[in-house]
Amino acid sequence: MADERETDVLIVGAGPVGLAAAIELGKRGVRCIVVERNDRVGYSPRAKTTNVRTREHLRRWGIADALRQASPISPDRPTTIVFATRMNGPALTRIENALNGSRARSNLYSEEAQWVPQYVLEDVLRCCAQSLPGVAVHFETAFEVFSQASDRMVSRVRDIQSGREITIRSAYLIGADGARSTVRDGIGATMVGDEAYSRNYSIIFKAPDLDARHSHGPAIMYWMVNEEVPSLLGPMDEQGLWFFMATKLADDLDAAAFDKADLIRRATGIGDLAVEIVRTDLWLAHRLVADRYSRGRVFLAGDACHLHPPFGGFGMNMGVGDAVDLGWKLAARLAGWGGDSLLASYELERRKVHERTIAEAVFNYGLTSDQLVRPGIEEPGLVGEATRREVGDIIEATKVREFKTLGIVLGMRYEDSPIVVPDGSAPPADHFMLYVPSAHPGCLAPHLWLADGSSLYDHFGQGFTLLVTDGDAAAADGFAMAASQASIPFKVLALHDRRLRERYGARFAIIRPDQHVAWRGDALPLDPRELLARICGRTWQPHRPSSATSAPEPATAM
Repeated sequence: MADERETDVLIVGAGPVGLAAAIELGKRGVRCIVVERNDRVGYSPRAKTTNVRTREHLRRWGIADALRQASPISPDRPTTIVFATRMNGPALTRIENALNGSRARSNLYSEEAQWVPQYVLEDVLRCCAQSLPGVAVHFETAFEVFSQASDRMVSRVRDIQSGREITIRSAYLIGADGARSTVRDGIGATMVGDEAYSRNYSIIFKAPDLDARHSHGPAIMYWMVNEEVPSLLGPMDEQGLWFFMATKLADDLDAAAFDKADLIRRATGIGDLAVEIVRTDLWLAHRLVADRYSRGRVFLAGDACHLHPPFGGFGMNMGVGDAVDLGWKLAARLAGWGGDSLLASYELERRKVHERTIAEAVFNYGLTSDQLVRPGIEEPGLVGEATRREVGDIIEATKVREFKTLGIVLGMRYEDSPIVVPDGSAPPADHFMLYVPSAHPGCLAPHLWLADGSSLYDHFGQGFTLLVTDGDAAAADGFAMAASQASIPFKVLALHDRRLRERYGARFAIIRPDQHVAWRGDALPLDPRELLARICGRTWQPHRPSSATSAPEPATAM
C-alpha cells in the first residue's frame, strides 16, 4: 500500500461481514479497501451454519456452488441433530433436516443451508472479493483513527509488520470489526443490554476415530445430555476435526485447569478415544445492541452493533444481511440515484430484525444440555427408559424451534421503512418457526422454482425489478422509461406462470436490489415519479406553476 490511498468505501474487518460488504459494493462498481488486523488463518470455534438466506446472497453473487465445493464437510451429509446421553449412550431424539439443509428443492428458498466452518466461508468470500476490480483486501493492517467532514472520511491505518502508517480517504466507512469494535468507539456508540449471561468453553480437537466409534450415525451436531459433562459437539470436516462446547460453566471453575482430552472422553463416553487438542476458547454470552448504528458517513455492521448467544446459527448470517442492506444503499448513494433517506433507512430496517432475532437466540440459549438433564437419565431398565422418554419429549417440545428457523430467517420484514410503500394489507403471521411467503411490502419476495429449473430470484435484476405477474410486459413500458430517465437501475420481469399472481397477491410488485418487496399493486401509477422517489429514498415535489394564472402542465415521464 502507498502512504496515501483514496477509495469510495473503507471497510474495517475482513470477516464474513466485511467481505460480504466488499462483494456487495464491488459487484456494483464501488471501489473498496478492506483492512483487517489479523491474518484470519487457522481453526477457530466460530460459526458453522451458513443459513438459507446467506446462501441466497452467495447465489446472487455467483459463489454458492463454490462454497459447496470448498466445504470439508460433504454437502450430502445429513443435517441431523442428535440428542443422546453420550456418543455411545442411548438416544433421546433426533431432528432431521435441521436448519433446512436438505438438498431437496423447496419453493420457499433458492438455496439450502450449509454446515461449513466459518474459515472456509471466509476463504470463498475473500477470493470473490479480491477478484473484483476496485476491491483490495489488506491483512495485518490495524485501523487506528478516523475523522470526517461533510463530504469525506479521512482514516489512518498501520501496517503491523512494518509499522508504516497509511492515510485512506473515502466517502464512507463501515465498521465490521467485531465485538470490540474500534469504529463503534469512534462514533460514540454504546452497547446496551445484558452482559455476560454465563461462561462457555469451546474446544477444537482432532479425533479421527470418533465418527466410526459412536452409535448415532452421521449428523452435524450431537447434544450429550448427562449429569457428568453435559455438552455438545459436531464435525468440522470428514477427517476427524471436531468442535466441542460446554455451556454455562460455574463462575468458580478454572477452565485453564481442565484436562481437555479427558473432558471430551468423559463427555462422549469413549474412554480410550485418541484426542488431539487444536484450540480452546473461553467465551461469554451477551445480549447487546448498539444505541446507534451510524454517525454521519460511518456505519456499523455485524457484531460491531449486535451480540447474542450462538444458538440458532443467527449471528454471522445476520451480519451478512447487514452488509447486503447497507451495501446496495451505499452504492445507490454513490451512483447518484439513492437519496438521503436511503442511508437513514439502514438502522430503521435492521434494528427490528436484530431485536427479533436476538430474542429468539436468547430463548434458545435458555435450554442447554445441562438444563435438560434429569436424575437417572443414564440408568438401565424402566427408570432410565422413562426418564429418557421424558427428556426426549421436552426436547421435541422446546428445542425443535432452534433448528427449524425459517420464520426468523426468511420471515423478517421492513414494513415500517421509509423506503417501503404500504398497501393497506395485513402482514403475514409473525412466527419463529413458520414462514408464510408473502409479498406484503417490506417482506422478502416470495420464491418459486420455475419450469425451466431456474430460480425466480435468478431473473431479478441487480437494481429494482418490476415483476409483472400476468406476463404482460408492455404494461410496464412507461414505468421502465421513467426509471431509465432518472438513471435508476431497473428491470421489467414479465413471466407467464399462473402461480405468480397468487403468490404475490397483485398484478405488479417492485422488488428491491436485496430481494425485498418495495411496493405492490394491481395498477401502476400514471406518473411513476413519486413512487420511484420514495423507494430510492429521494424527496420528490411535483412541478408547481410560477403563478396562479399559469395553466397546469400535463403529467409527463421523468
